[in-house]
Amino acid sequence: MYPPGVSRVLVVSNDLVQPRMAGPGIRNYELALQLARAGHRVTLAAPAVPQVDTAPFAVAGHDEAELRRLAAEHDVVVSQGWVLQTFPFLRRGAATLVVDLYDPFPLETLVSMRDAPDAQRRQVHDNQIEVLVEQLRDGDFFLCASERQRDYWLGALTALGRVNTDTYDADPTLRSLIDLVPFGVPEEPPVHRARVMRGVIPGIEAGDLVVLWGGGLYNWFDPLTLLRGVALAVEEVPGLRLVFHAARHPNPSVGVMAIVESARRLAGELGLTGRHVFFNETWVPYEERADWLLEADVGVSTHRLHVEARLAFRTRMLDYLWAGLPILCTAGDALADDVEALGLGVTVPPDDPAAVAAGLRTLAGADHRAQVSRRVAEHARSLTWSRAAAPLLALCAEPTHAPDRRGPRAPEGAAGPAPAAVAPPSRGVRQLLHRAAEELAGGGVPAVAGGGVRWLRRRWERIAGRAGTA
Repeated sequence: MYPPGVSRVLVVSNDLVQPRMAGPGIRNYELALQLARAGHRVTLAAPAVPQVDTAPFAVAGHDEAELRRLAAEHDVVVSQGWVLQTFPFLRRGAATLVVDLYDPFPLETLVSMRDAPDAQRRQVHDNQIEVLVEQLRDGDFFLCASERQRDYWLGALTALGRVNTDTYDADPTLRSLIDLVPFGVPEEPPVHRARVMRGVIPGIEAGDLVVLWGGGLYNWFDPLTLLRGVALAVEEVPGLRLVFHAARHPNPSVGVMAIVESARRLAGELGLTGRHVFFNETWVPYEERADWLLEADVGVSTHRLHVEARLAFRTRMLDYLWAGLPILCTAGDALADDVEALGLGVTVPPDDPAAVAAGLRTLAGADHRAQVSRRVAEHARSLTWSRAAAPLLALCAEPTHAPDRRGPRAPEGAAGPAPAAVAPPSRGVRQLLHRAAEELAGGGVPAVAGGGVRWLRRRWERIAGRAGTA
């Protein structure tokens, strides 16, 4: 028996957890770390056995037999992405099921597959929606990264019947159904251990203004506007050096996105490659990212205007905050709102190279950067992983099923005990809604009520008449 408040938690990552890892793997590693530090007995499972040194938790690979055994032995299962579709038995166990929705991946795919054949785009999108619907129906507790995301997911949960009398009565705020667990920053400040850019990459020296693009290049980003802005800014800031942290994703199944080649091509056409723009070819190990961050002067992230940006949470921008870097970013997402409101850097409109150039010139001033950096470092102290993970830690201290999910779970292969989804309105309901609109226009709410009752009575009489003659 474990002491009160201690649970067995299985975190199942959707991506690799290894020295070189992307956002999903980083998130699962850090959440597992926080859960273990809080005293829980944690196992982290990933597509390949996680490669983490001296981790205070157990590790496992995505072996189905092993995951079946682990799921039966744990009180809480934390899942993400395609995990539940790949291992559907995780939805049917006795453990409390936590679903991590920090990444609204169907919106990313709408952008990344914009140029794919229509049939392929529709097939992929429909599959992703199916995956999400299963998660939203089966989860006991949901994580998201911002209040903006939470509003989005509350709408989806409402449409699927998960916002109901049971979940409302248990908690009118619905925080016990879905709450914020954003990305965080480490408690310990970053430490520079080795030179990686200045004096190491030919063309980047001690006195240059180094602007760092942390993480990967994905199709939903817009490095092209950034490159055009750099081309304008170097006329006044000749020491400007833009470094892309990584060109190739560490997971070979992801491959190289089209935007990478577009960025390389444009940088060459503008005469920037090797002089003002540099592409690091290999993904930087997670434990070595501080070296890159602490040699940079500015962190940057740019995107175009689309719905993905509205709901995104740019996870690598947390690294900029951790390192005290002033930020230049496109306006429109939740972190950009913080940059603008708290004076953490410069926000620019989408598709505006001139604004990017002006922002770079502003941040080229050392005194101004120092002032901004102090504000960034102060803000970062409120964004630690221990604070970010607090709702998940609270749930794991006292695991419980959602109040509308307390019945017995259906056996594997069954449809599951999902609450009734809101089906498309039938022809009769559409007629009723249309009639209500007409009544409202003509006589207001009393007329709607009276007209609706009369319509339902006539409808029932016709149905009953047909039944009697069958």
